[in-house]
Amino acid sequence: MDSIFLPSTTTVILYAAIVVTFIFINERRRLRKPPPSSVAVKRTLSGTMGWPFIGETLDFISCGYTDHPQSFIDKRRLLYGKVFKSHLFGSPTIVSTDAEVSRMILQSDAKSFVPCYPKSLTELMGESSILRINGSLHRRIHGLIGSFFKSPYLKAQVTSNMRKLLMQSMASWNEDRPIYIQDETKHIALQVLAKALIGLDPGEEMEFLRIQFQKFIAGLMSLPIKLPGTQLHRSLEAKKKMVQLVLQIIRDKRINGSSVLQDSKDVVDVLLNDKSEKLTDELISDNMIDLMIPGEDSVPLLITLAIKYLSDCPKALHQLKENLELKRRKKDLGDPLCWDDYLSLPFTQNVITETLRLGNIIMGVIRKAMKDVEIKGYLIPKGWCVLTHFRSVHLDDNHHESPLQFNPWRWQDRDMSSGSSTYFTPFGGGLRLCPGLDLARLEASIFLHHFVTEFRWVAEDDTIINFPTVRMKNRMPIWVKREN
Repeated sequence: MDSIFLPSTTTVILYAAIVVTFIFINERRRLRKPPPSSVAVKRTLSGTMGWPFIGETLDFISCGYTDHPQSFIDKRRLLYGKVFKSHLFGSPTIVSTDAEVSRMILQSDAKSFVPCYPKSLTELMGESSILRINGSLHRRIHGLIGSFFKSPYLKAQVTSNMRKLLMQSMASWNEDRPIYIQDETKHIALQVLAKALIGLDPGEEMEFLRIQFQKFIAGLMSLPIKLPGTQLHRSLEAKKKMVQLVLQIIRDKRINGSSVLQDSKDVVDVLLNDKSEKLTDELISDNMIDLMIPGEDSVPLLITLAIKYLSDCPKALHQLKENLELKRRKKDLGDPLCWDDYLSLPFTQNVITETLRLGNIIMGVIRKAMKDVEIKGYLIPKGWCVLTHFRSVHLDDNHHESPLQFNPWRWQDRDMSSGSSTYFTPFGGGLRLCPGLDLARLEASIFLHHFVTEFRWVAEDDTIINFPTVRMKNRMPIWVKREN
């Protein structure tokens, strides 16, 4: 998952073999259960289930490695319509490229749909992960974290921390060698995230966390076998070590009495201050690691893709120089920039929004139907999965004119403060709308402000890889020159 190069032929074959094995195991388990009411599906949904056992998974994966990752979906959408059936990753699946259908699924509660992840990912997250739990406990934890992430206190802390780490990083950049934006942003983002979640400062413990976290995420897309020597086993061992670190931080907080309700400095403090007996130290520590999964990749890739698109669009880069005016104004006043200064620049926010739409850091999400559900005349049988494909909606010319073109101006005079709309869902939606969406925008705004005001740059040619996660093939190398 953290690989930064295109896989070799051997790697692709190995990955395909892993997927096929995983699918075969899942399929055998599924066949032991009563089959869903597929007769009703045939009356309302078109599509093909592909090959026995493996379905259409290999076609889906192979398209993800090409320059046209959308081709699998586009071909079937033309044949079968915006909502069609398939068989992906070991499960009969309904693919939704219909914005309204996807919105209704995202807004449904756990009585209708629950999250569904690959087996290796569920093993690593555990039963009590916020990414998996449902009902009142999920709403409680999600609400606590979401409120804290929106607080002016945390935004001020993230601003100060991000700016400090960014200045340190930029001070080390040399003009005689390339700077790899993807690497630089990952290093900064993990430290900002660890500070916000568990109050960890740079040092030996941070470096330990970074090393273990890389081992941990390497197993997110691995063969679901936990035997010693397997990748999943190594990842589980790395998570245990990280959980022990967080548990020690929690014990220290309890001993020192630092987690006072009106003085919560990080997410651990917020959860410790809640009086629910269900929020045990073990559950809290486990979830702090799980919350790093979406946070560790999304912000670095958002920034990296923004630099990529701006490098290819001089007109947008020129207009982004609005940041210079803010810098001059604050300098004349003798005031440092605060978090709302960074978020106040409209074209910067347009660039971020357009990067999220075009880049599709999150391709979509998978939900599993807990009962037969009918949406817009489509019957989704109990036990089937639904892939709500965000990329299809974001690149649909019925919703966005010239969708493959980077055009930040399309967002002028449009209020995107809520983070999503029916036709724009980069952070998901409904009860599971990403609580860190405001912080993601803030971190990207801070980086872009200082980058465009401190440097001129030339980007080397690089390619966006879309599977299994979005990343740059060569880590986005650029050559910088400091502005006078």
